[in-house]
Amino acid sequence: MGGSVKDVQSKAELDNLRQSGAPVILHFWASWCDASKHMDQVFAHLSIDFPLAHFLRVEAEEQPEISEAYSVSAVPYFVFLKDGKTVDKLEGADPSSLANKVAKVAGSINPGEPAAPASLGMAAGPTILEAVKELAKEDTASQLISQVQPGQSEGLKKRLQQLVNSHPIMLFMKGSPEEPKCGFSRKVVDILKAEKVKFGTFDILSDSEVREGLKIFSNWPTFPQLYCKGELLGGCDIAIAMHDSGELKEVFRDHGIDADKEKITETGSSEGGISETNGLSEALISRLKGLINSSPVMLFMKGKPDEPRCGFSGKVVEILRQEKVDFASFDILSDDEVRQGLKVYSNWSSYPQLYIRGELIGGSDIVLEMQKSGELKRILTEKEIIQKETLEDRLRHLITSSPVMLFMKGTPDVPRCGFSSKVVNALREEGVSFGSFDILTDDEVRQGLKDFSSWPTFPQLYYKGELIGGCDIVMELRNTGELKYTLSE
Repeated sequence: MGGSVKDVQSKAELDNLRQSGAPVILHFWASWCDASKHMDQVFAHLSIDFPLAHFLRVEAEEQPEISEAYSVSAVPYFVFLKDGKTVDKLEGADPSSLANKVAKVAGSINPGEPAAPASLGMAAGPTILEAVKELAKEDTASQLISQVQPGQSEGLKKRLQQLVNSHPIMLFMKGSPEEPKCGFSRKVVDILKAEKVKFGTFDILSDSEVREGLKIFSNWPTFPQLYCKGELLGGCDIAIAMHDSGELKEVFRDHGIDADKEKITETGSSEGGISETNGLSEALISRLKGLINSSPVMLFMKGKPDEPRCGFSGKVVEILRQEKVDFASFDILSDDEVRQGLKVYSNWSSYPQLYIRGELIGGSDIVLEMQKSGELKRILTEKEIIQKETLEDRLRHLITSSPVMLFMKGTPDVPRCGFSSKVVNALREEGVSFGSFDILTDDEVRQGLKDFSSWPTFPQLYYKGELIGGCDIVMELRNTGELKYTLSE
């Protein structure tokens, strides 16, 4: 070790270091990310302060297997390991938090001495201060774009959605199928050719907006990315595993792709529902019923909730978490008898399958549509899975939906009253990112918030769920130079 940073070249290499039991700190970074570069300098100096720990750097896009194993969805991202186990994580560029977390995991250089944050006078101290200043200047431009300029982000989102849906099978890769620019992209192209399916591609090296936008859109930090009927399947490693196991062929078949090939007759129809269970033993039927009813909300999926093995399963897990639903799951890749038997029993030929109180709801497409329409929440409420949301619950959710939240008349770009316009301008002048809600569009929120906050007028500005005040208070804070400090402490 001895105070140096090492670049990890493979998951096997990382696993060997983990098994040593020594503290390990992983820095997931990307060459295109300025924040990664600032944090890398801090990381290097911390390795000097704590020479008994392993400081490892992982280029997220070039090591997708490692990135996927640690659920990396953005860079910079840090993982802290001790005795071979993950004990802490840090997402984003926060030099002081990184120093403190490293000190906590790596401990003191000298046994018996208390661990101290590296920001308190050791080698990394000056670098931390410099990094804080540089990051403050940049002020997370991506957040400003997404929150203060929603029109642009919506335009990009629409473009990405169109690209993802432009072909039944769509591969976002580095280069082209004829000239791949990385080995991972080449492997997925070879797999799709071996599957004998037609597919579209997009060279993410040709468009940085698509390249960076798709990482957020799909919550997947690396490339290539493979989609089927608009849903993310995964990256190179997942595509390889699905191809080797026959899963990929099954997914394509279940979604009606490559109809020219000989079809395997399924017992189900596109509508689904419990069918006659011809061919299933009584023991298997009993087992399937037991599994389906083992939890009020039961998801049969590929992989586990924290490690989905296909994009469709990951999407349903995400939806259930958004709805704040407690659910159990079963990995159908771990039991072929259940996997094949449930298709016949439920008359539904693909996975995932979601059940509520023993009744089949459907797969990812249906669950997604039900969430968008509000039908899923209605069923969950009727089945007494979740409590009906009260007005107070809704207001609390809205207030905390953004760290800085403004309830105003109109929108930031088109305020509908002078007081709202003044607060918007004050926040923008201070470079503060904020969310907003137009109280003219919802009378329930408009009237309810007056009682909830004991504040009878609008606009109302909140920070981390706490009311700051209205226009006069915001103007006073700005004039005294306290506004930005108040909204960042």
